[in-house]
Amino acid sequence: MPTYERGLSSTAIVRGGEVMIFDAGEGMQRNFLKSGIGINRKTKVFITHMHSDHCVGLLGLLQTMSLQNRDMPVQLFGPEQINDFIQGNMKLLNFGLTFPLTISAVSEGMVVEEKDYVVKAKLAKHSVNSYSYCVEERARPGIFYPEKAKALGIPEGSLWHKLQHGQDIELKGKIVKSEEVTGPMRRGRKIGISGDTRPDDNLIEFFRDCDVLIFDSTYGDDHSEKAAENMHSTAREAAAIAAKANVKKLVLTHFSARYEDASVLVREAMEIHPNVIAAEDLLTIEVPYE
Repeated sequence: MPTYERGLSSTAIVRGGEVMIFDAGEGMQRNFLKSGIGINRKTKVFITHMHSDHCVGLLGLLQTMSLQNRDMPVQLFGPEQINDFIQGNMKLLNFGLTFPLTISAVSEGMVVEEKDYVVKAKLAKHSVNSYSYCVEERARPGIFYPEKAKALGIPEGSLWHKLQHGQDIELKGKIVKSEEVTGPMRRGRKIGISGDTRPDDNLIEFFRDCDVLIFDSTYGDDHSEKAAENMHSTAREAAAIAAKANVKKLVLTHFSARYEDASVLVREAMEIHPNVIAAEDLLTIEVPYE
């Protein structure tokens, strides 16, 4: 439940001109507006599972978008009940939308495939059907070396631009490959979001080499039995998954209201993983390229 200091689950990944929202707990739209992200940019929403602290805020978010006269489409992804939840509430609450909304049921595997990134889903271990998500950028072309292009007699301009972006070109009847004038391909960034889950070995490979992993840490060591009973993770268990998956930065989240100060959870997790922080409302994390 929310506290005086903390709202419910919702994470926004801002990438270029697009925002991807993961979960929409009750009242999330207020912090979304505070964040300054903007209500009318390209938007995808992903729901991990159909518990109210992860999805009820969708209703207010969609209505707020309409009241702001949004006209761009919104793509919504979630468990199979998500369509009935949205359509039923729109009918009961008698509201419509000013923009197209597409709703897609999620299953394990590829959820979204874009030109330069993908979003994948993996079943988590929770009391209801729940999914973890990964946003993974495709590899980028290597560093462009102008001196190599000049040595091959390639004139500056559009041909250089194509080579910089990984495209091969034709010059005087000869094919010049991008790799001839660029360095090795560079890995993209990867962000994982666990949703609510018990620690699960299947998630280790799924979250392998994440730059940032946002993981369920509802309890500390003092309530490890409750974590197992309620199908959540402790901070220490989250850190163990992150360490085994070679995660760079672990963000603990979804704290029980009994923890006014999450620093105790961070301390427990840091006994396992060296780079741990606690999520908080309106926290912003920059995720740089290597």
